[in-house]
Amino acid sequence: MNFPEALYLTPDKLQIMQAQKLQALLVYLSNYSPFYRELFAKHEVDITTIKTISDLSQLPTTGKEDLQQRNEDFLCVSPNKIIEYASTSGTLGSPVTIALTETDLNRLAYNEYCSFVCADGSADDIYQLMLTLDRQFMAGIAYYSGLRKLGAGIIRLGPGVPSLQWETINRLKPTAIVAVPSFILKLIQFAHDNQINVNESSVTKAICIGENIRNPDYSLNILGKKITETWNIKLYSTYASTEMQTAFTECHEGRGGHLQPELLIVELLDENNQPVASQIPGEVTITTLGVEGMPLLRYKTGDICMYDEGLCTCGRTSLRLSPVIGRKKQMIKFKGTTLYPPAIFDLLNEMEDILDFMVEVSSNEIGLDEVVLHLLPASNSDACDRRIRADLQARLRVSPSIVYVDTDALQKMHSSESGRKTVKFIDRRK
Repeated sequence: MNFPEALYLTPDKLQIMQAQKLQALLVYLSNYSPFYRELFAKHEVDITTIKTISDLSQLPTTGKEDLQQRNEDFLCVSPNKIIEYASTSGTLGSPVTIALTETDLNRLAYNEYCSFVCADGSADDIYQLMLTLDRQFMAGIAYYSGLRKLGAGIIRLGPGVPSLQWETINRLKPTAIVAVPSFILKLIQFAHDNQINVNESSVTKAICIGENIRNPDYSLNILGKKITETWNIKLYSTYASTEMQTAFTECHEGRGGHLQPELLIVELLDENNQPVASQIPGEVTITTLGVEGMPLLRYKTGDICMYDEGLCTCGRTSLRLSPVIGRKKQMIKFKGTTLYPPAIFDLLNEMEDILDFMVEVSSNEIGLDEVVLHLLPASNSDACDRRIRADLQARLRVSPSIVYVDTDALQKMHSSESGRKTVKFIDRRK
């Protein structure tokens, strides 16, 4: 199925297409997947009774723990068919290996081709990739492959080093960048410190990865505002995971990431694994379509989002996901208040008295959550301390513990073993 068709199908035709692909997946899993063959037998699943997308609720869910504990049992092909080994970053527990065949790599390229087209990309663009391109990071190879399929120019520069990024921008004149939003702020700061006018550069748009730039209502959050207030570029938000091998990408309307329905079935489930209504938070649960090496069925990602199934003004008919509200396992119950790390991040990013931060949660002696904020303050004054504490109390309605740290200490806390992501949240709960 060609790219334009799948995203513009009527809801009825879309459901028929997905149901056919689901039935084919169930047969494939029952024939080739040791894990799912055992799961079907354990739950006495008769795959011939699964005819429609609504029938999915008859099937058991799987999760990250299953992949971590029985990684190899998800593999549906012989080792000699595997071309690429990718792995998750291990944000929540040990990393998981995802094996890809040649078919999977072609699917991955198609996925990102569709994503870049959705984000107004074309063969006339030149993209500067400011992200990890090695270390088994699937996103790196995905962006590169998708841009090749698009026919766009590619500058594989990698993460960090603002001076080198700007030197390359000035020399090679990219029209777009792919980067973590907080790093875009560092680019802006470097430009300011070195008398570089960001708005005279060739860059007109940014594909934002790894961090939210929007609130759940799709308005720009403080991170998105800080970027666009200084740099007049168009921001496109994305959401993806290594396991799903698929991305949700915004169109120019900026009203949620579009589902690619020929590549993925998505459900948003409540605590009882029941579907939630539109605009109600639920756990993103995915079923991969067209994956050969390690397909997944009703896999619970741990991410909490909302969805919108109304027709987008861009004309695409597929479901759209909100920014990630939080991770299910990272939900914090603190002094009677429910908190998610992204909401805390947005608040701390907005406070002028805080230059950088790390959020740490642990369990106290009676098993309740305790929150400690490791903060790099704008100044080491009593007045700054009072403003920070008052602002936190007013905005969070609770008062977490605060530890002030210097730049070196915070950089060490931010470091991760994989080196792929800056760590902003440490969960020490048992």
